[in-house]
Amino acid sequence: MNKDNKATLPSPFERVLPKELKVGKDKLILRLDFYGEVIVMQDVETKGGAFRIISPHELSHALASELSFTSGLLPANTLWWTNTRSGPRIAIWVEPGVRKLAFAEEYNQPPKRYTIPLPGLIFLCNQGQPPDVWAAFHRPKGPKDKVYHAPFPNLYHDGRSCPGSNVYPDLIEDIPDSFLRSFFSHAVSSSGRSKKYPNKITELWKKLDKEKKETYPMSDLVYAHVLVGDLMRR
Repeated sequence: MNKDNKATLPSPFERVLPKELKVGKDKLILRLDFYGEVIVMQDVETKGGAFRIISPHELSHALASELSFTSGLLPANTLWWTNTRSGPRIAIWVEPGVRKLAFAEEYNQPPKRYTIPLPGLIFLCNQGQPPDVWAAFHRPKGPKDKVYHAPFPNLYHDGRSCPGSNVYPDLIEDIPDSFLRSFFSHAVSSSGRSKKYPNKITELWKKLDKEKKETYPMSDLVYAHVLVGDLMRR
């Protein structure tokens, strides 16, 4: 290679920008090659063009150091905030309390209404998306706190919720209420949500409604073998 080649390399912009812009030459100082298994960095300015293998973790941190993040104003009762591939995810704590729930037991029939107490709930919310929902004995204080299956149908075993026909709002703070106001159904198995009624959580709903209970039977919650720290890493 001619020793002057480094200074006379054409600008890469010439390939992607219109010629009439008359972009001048540019100097190559660093190069990254992405292979199937590794990323190779070449420091072109170093004599001999030193090569080094770098990890995606190193690269992402180097790029992130040039960015600044802000969460903006967070909803009341926010537990934590995470930046995920699908956008910001906010964990919201909903205090225990009595709620009116609707259960569509049969297609094309009016839903049945239940007024029942609920335990404290953890909602993992992404903008406009169905939330993950869990229950807890108290507002989480640390990553080692235990998490329980929330006492609802329409939830998968991993906490994800089936949206059905419900369209979730873009405003994250409104997602928990949107979930609780939606029509629950048999779309997803309702088993494994109660110790006393392991096959059908709505049987517990009926009992709580009939007896006009004001507090949820916390001893009936089913441990999900998940900790708060596990949710924080999702």
